[in-house]
Amino acid sequence: MLVKIPSLLSTEEVSFVRKIMSDAELVDGRVSAGELAAKAKYNLQLEEGSAAAREAGDVILRALGRNALFNSVAVPLRVLPPMFNRYDVGMRFSAHVDGAIRAVPGANMRMRADLSSTLFLTDPEDYDGGELLIEDDYGIQEIKLPAGDMVIYPATSLHSVSQITRGSRWCSFFWTQSLVKEDGLRNILYNLDCAIIEIRKSLEKETHGVLKLTNVYHNFLRRFAEL
Repeated sequence: MLVKIPSLLSTEEVSFVRKIMSDAELVDGRVSAGELAAKAKYNLQLEEGSAAAREAGDVILRALGRNALFNSVAVPLRVLPPMFNRYDVGMRFSAHVDGAIRAVPGANMRMRADLSSTLFLTDPEDYDGGELLIEDDYGIQEIKLPAGDMVIYPATSLHSVSQITRGSRWCSFFWTQSLVKEDGLRNILYNLDCAIIEIRKSLEKETHGVLKLTNVYHNFLRRFAEL
């Protein structure tokens, strides 16, 4: 399931994060890639765990916490600290798959990467190329969103970033471990949650039927959530 989340960050928050990136020293993006991904990855990024990355990441984590759509789609248990990259002219990231297990920085633990997220920090008209290409059961999805918008998709997907031919593409990316491990079950829960919200908006008051549907949602989550 691929879902676009509009305006995760405000214009002011985007500007603040970009200022942090502008002032910080960027490193070769291959330092955080696995053996296969390192051969396909050509970009720059904020050093993982640096003060700049933590400050910018906190802005995004706060935004995720208040975003109902993200929480409905992801049913998050853990979110890895956001990372930040920049693609300049000639840079790209060929097709790859994200690692299934990620170490949590600063903690003696690991987490399962169920969902990948890319948050755009540059408007589409400011660069050419740089599309996020995600392979799913319906073919290749081409994603290029306004600054502040985010896309979330299964980490199991093969994906790539096409070569930049003009301008510069700035993004944040991170992984989420969901309370619900299986993508199909998360999809059912998400669609049920959306249906409940739509029905509630169409009614003037709460009904017993809506309460029953809400009860089904939470009992479904209670049965399949892994803590």
